[in-house]
Amino acid sequence: MNLSVNGKQAFVATGGRDFDASEPTVVLIHGSGSDHSAWALHSRYFAHHGASVLVPDLPGHGRSVGPALATIAEMADWIAAMLAAVGSRRAHLIGHSMGSLVAIETAARHPDKVTALGLIGTSDAMTVGADLLKAAEANEQAAIDMVSIWGLGFSAELGGSLAPGLWMHGGAQRVLQRCAEGVLFSDLSACNTYANALAAAAKVAVPTTVILGERDMMTPARAGKKLAAAIPHAHTVVLAGAGHMLMAERPDQLLAALTSR
Repeated sequence: MNLSVNGKQAFVATGGRDFDASEPTVVLIHGSGSDHSAWALHSRYFAHHGASVLVPDLPGHGRSVGPALATIAEMADWIAAMLAAVGSRRAHLIGHSMGSLVAIETAARHPDKVTALGLIGTSDAMTVGADLLKAAEANEQAAIDMVSIWGLGFSAELGGSLAPGLWMHGGAQRVLQRCAEGVLFSDLSACNTYANALAAAAKVAVPTTVILGERDMMTPARAGKKLAAAIPHAHTVVLAGAGHMLMAERPDQLLAALTSR
């Protein structure tokens, strides 16, 4: 569906069912350079199991009007504004990578709007290497190559998809190639400069599940565990052998972890 959020058009997928603000709301927040398509499987599950689902393309991504927002704090405020636009008072926020930072910052800035958190492929600090930032700023294919190679776990690069014939590496590259110029750099810069994760974590007062990939090269599990340790009563799940792109690599295990509490 199309919404007006802060006066600009935004596209928000709903998992195959019309959104109903009277039902519990689940919000799925994508990572850097991505869009709502990352959540195609998981959004349908939640939408058909008792929740109304919102899967936004953040500003400048997918079908949403730009420009991309420059900071994690701005994205968190945008999520709160989106909830207000659809008449939803509170929501369970689930975010991947950059989206996990947006989710935890939303919980810190707008605690009355959050019922639970799911933080996937997350970290206490998402620093980005200078070579990747430089390539992304120049809109070079090298940036896409670095993200897709580092993002996928070993088995995913060997054709480990559960869907026959699906090439995960090529799929990851194609999503990034669809990005408007400057969006990936903006996202990576927002992650690189965000320094509030541990402070935000200490403010979290809702049930939180942290899901990490054992072989994640972008947000190593040790860094995710550090963030989880700062969240009161967080539950941590580490998926054996998995990399960073858990929605594609381990869709069933990820869903089980998100619905186990």
